[in-house]
Amino acid sequence: MRGAAQSSVRARREAIRRLIRTRIVSTQEELRELLAEEGFDVTQATLSRDLARLGARRVALPTGGTAYEIDGLEPADPHEALRAVATSVLLIDETDALVIVHTPPGAAPSVGLALDQSRLPGVAGTIAGDDTVFIAPKKGVSPEFVARQLREIWMKG
Repeated sequence: MRGAAQSSVRARREAIRRLIRTRIVSTQEELRELLAEEGFDVTQATLSRDLARLGARRVALPTGGTAYEIDGLEPADPHEALRAVATSVLLIDETDALVIVHTPPGAAPSVGLALDQSRLPGVAGTIAGDDTVFIAPKKGVSPEFVARQLREIWMKG
């Protein structure tokens, strides 16, 4: 493979990485449609080969269903997944023990997944409902610290 073809494959695989990193992608057909929106016309066979080459696998989601993930995938910007869901964050609040993120109905699972994917320092785990995400800080980390980090990422601008 040479020149433009190799560059096209690299660009397509980078698009696949970015899409899997920032969205819940449940099927190859869904991924193929997202790639088409970005100008990549791929067959199912090519997409299967790309996913295998990237080490993608389907994993169960806590909310039910499955989605693709890629192990060892570290985004250039560790907060990219969080920024991708910023428009879904309505309010960040904290209690003595938890951080609570309010979203429009149906958006909490995506926000929770982005939080999990970001591996934000100080976050032990999340629970996402329909319009609320509960974030448990790690031992010794205050909810105020976690909330402040999230406000810096989501409420900039």
